[in-house]
Amino acid sequence: MNTVSTRSADVVVVGAGLAGLTAADELVRAGYDVLVVEGRDRVGGRILTTEIAGVPVDAGATWVAPGHTAMRDLVSRFGGEFVPQFHQGNGVLSFGGRRRIESITALAPWSMVDLWRVLNKVQKLVDGLPVSAPWEHPDAARLDAMSFGEWLTGQYALEDTRKFMTMLSLVHWGAPVGDVSLLNVLRYIKNLGGIEHMLAVEGGDQQDRILGTTYNLVNRLAGTLEPRVLLGSPVERITTTGERVTIETGAHTIEARYAIVTASPVHRSTIEFTPALPEPHYGLSRTWRLGALSKAFVAYRRPFWRDEGLSGQAMSDDETVFLTFDVSPSADGPGILMAFCDARGFDAYDEDERRRRVIRHLVHLYGEPARHALDYTDFSWGNDTFAPGGPNPAVGPKAWTTFGRFLREPVGLVHWAGTETADETSGTMNGAILSGRRAASEVATRLGRVLEPASA
Repeated sequence: MNTVSTRSADVVVVGAGLAGLTAADELVRAGYDVLVVEGRDRVGGRILTTEIAGVPVDAGATWVAPGHTAMRDLVSRFGGEFVPQFHQGNGVLSFGGRRRIESITALAPWSMVDLWRVLNKVQKLVDGLPVSAPWEHPDAARLDAMSFGEWLTGQYALEDTRKFMTMLSLVHWGAPVGDVSLLNVLRYIKNLGGIEHMLAVEGGDQQDRILGTTYNLVNRLAGTLEPRVLLGSPVERITTTGERVTIETGAHTIEARYAIVTASPVHRSTIEFTPALPEPHYGLSRTWRLGALSKAFVAYRRPFWRDEGLSGQAMSDDETVFLTFDVSPSADGPGILMAFCDARGFDAYDEDERRRRVIRHLVHLYGEPARHALDYTDFSWGNDTFAPGGPNPAVGPKAWTTFGRFLREPVGLVHWAGTETADETSGTMNGAILSGRRAASEVATRLGRVLEPASA
């Protein structure tokens, strides 16, 4: 017979990802008694390390931009180091089975003109959007009523432009352009600093990786909170009674003054709330579904593509691999290519077939040497119990204007955090930290103490 422990705290944080650990860290350092409950048997949430050819690699969140100051402060706090994302040399572009060098500049002149025309139109729409309340934009209803794909059709975007935008949509939202609201796309681009910043490596969102992987950093943060982090404890019920909130897992019953829930919005509905959440919060959970994205890693004796003057960055409209990056630890080897894969088809195959398909397409992109792999591994986020899908929600038409205002609105003693709730750098590790700080500040204020202000 299982024994259920009964405990109490000032605050219970649900979720030991970067948002939850940050919220707990802020409150503990302010002198509050905090417990963190996590359903997985590990910390990190959508931050996860796997290994290939003896080298740790990031199966989840990976990059840090120059302006991600919250993330950079955390790395500095624990003595971490950054590794610039390798991007020297030419990229590879493959549309319709035709391989071309020089990345998007290899497009036909008319395709280049059309792509920049559409990108400029996107940026003009982005410029006037209020990130914290996109539903207040004067044209919000129209922008939210159509999908990104419908808007592209209305702009008479050429085929190459649509393919480029589809890859952009797959890597950021894990969904094709027809599944995401135009308003969602614009809000996301605005909160990352614009279209150019979102696409760039140097000076942009993909500038740096963390030496030793991001998961090592999160483990260090979690270590400062031990023994307050309770793993293997998925939350089943959250009950509010008067001025107390009770969190129940299979192994623990915890009574607290406040709760901070950092689970992805789609996962909030798996928790039984008493009293029930207001109906719009369930609507939010239904419409903020995560997209579908998988990652594959292929290791070689050395990064041979560099000998050909290639950067390891490739874009493709292949049904398996649509984007690659060079994440090799050094020029001496091993050479490691990270591939983003379209989970809608990729996840249905067994591991041998996934490996065969990935390597076959890498041969198309990088030549015959890509056939001779030392090692292979992949990770399908669609199979994750607590954050099934991709890195960000694929928010469909009409969801933002209907439910967006409830994304981080507290319900009684329950507050919300998680990278999706951030107004700045939402969808990144930096956004997760800012959201954790914001939620901690909200709760601390209600407990009678004002923390250092932090944007979110």
